[in-house]
Amino acid sequence: MNPLKSYSKLFTGLMGFLLAVVVAGCGSDGGGNTQPGTLGVSMTDAPACGFDAVNVTVSKMRVHQSDNASENAAGWTDITLNPPRKINLLNLNDPTQPNLALDSLGETPLAAGHYTQLRLVLVPNSGGPPFANSVVLSGIPGEIALDTPSGMQSGIKLIHQFTVGSGQRVDLLLDFDACKSIVQTGNGTYKLKPVIKVIPFVLNGIDGFVDKTLPNVSVSAQVNGEIVRATVPNTVTGEFFLAHLAAPANYDVVITADGRATAVIAAVPVTSSTSITTVSTSGAPIPVVTPPTLEASATHNIGGTVTLNPATDDETVFLAAKQTFVSGPTVTVKSRTASVVTGNPTGDFAYNLTLPIAAPSLGPYSASLPIVFTQQPAAVAGHYTVQASATGYVTQSFNEDISLGNAAQDFSLVP
Repeated sequence: MNPLKSYSKLFTGLMGFLLAVVVAGCGSDGGGNTQPGTLGVSMTDAPACGFDAVNVTVSKMRVHQSDNASENAAGWTDITLNPPRKINLLNLNDPTQPNLALDSLGETPLAAGHYTQLRLVLVPNSGGPPFANSVVLSGIPGEIALDTPSGMQSGIKLIHQFTVGSGQRVDLLLDFDACKSIVQTGNGTYKLKPVIKVIPFVLNGIDGFVDKTLPNVSVSAQVNGEIVRATVPNTVTGEFFLAHLAAPANYDVVITADGRATAVIAAVPVTSSTSITTVSTSGAPIPVVTPPTLEASATHNIGGTVTLNPATDDETVFLAAKQTFVSGPTVTVKSRTASVVTGNPTGDFAYNLTLPIAAPSLGPYSASLPIVFTQQPAAVAGHYTVQASATGYVTQSFNEDISLGNAAQDFSLVP
């Protein structure tokens, strides 16, 4: 299985639902009465690891002013899709497209006021295939039903406060992390366990180009080795856009490709909620003409078992291989979820990470393009810190040298 296949790569990083709450109008009318605004909902996504498709069927989006309101309480405002719409989220992961990878779900009037609860309502599976909600594994044809627990039929509950003032516009971007939200259970089924965060809606970020002939490229924006946003380049132009980043802040841009050494652009600034920083151009895409940026590299593997104690198969186990640069950042080169080991006692998960052994290259950001990269010392090549984590368990890390061959590393995670 290739977790960097187009439309199924990690993002750090990242799959998302876009909720754009749009309050229209010009304030009060001539009599001083407050005018309602408008609630509009769209969806977007970032690449997800290990899947060729992640399908959800949306029936409505709901908003309420009380975070304790039940599904049958009065006061809900709904956007209803009639008929419900089945959406492959991985078709929405290239923000360089003309529509910025958005799928509009509709709009409805929304009264001015303070709102604290959002619910995304999905249609449950009933028979199939085809299924209303499903996943397609990378390289394996056919839909697999994605179980949405019964509690979600009333809507995926999202607590987030925002105020709609008369004549104001409020935009919220809900980022749905597929890698951490889809759980493979012990009996081989897949269950939706949503992990969603609210991020800025405004369009800013980091823009650039990579050589479009490179195989299975993934680009991520990271802070202290944690993936904040990930994307795949446009297959026609090679352009990538890491959108919707918190600002002001500096990000390390990490570029990987199959059979290539890693390249990192360090400390790329995003200065405001509307600024876009360019790190390469179509005329001089990455890799730059001068080696060793993204040079060809042999690969070796780090693999093993992660055991959870107390044991459960109803959790997402996440693996990350990190590399520390000399006089530079620590970055995540590859990450993915582990798979439940079927037939074993509960709590065992298997993983395998394929990583380059050639020395990575580092280019400090400069507004004068192209970025100048230098190859890291041989002591960095093939050296990784592999990390295992799961919600409610203490993260565990081990250092591995795979420069001469594959490595086996098991983990035992406890609360």
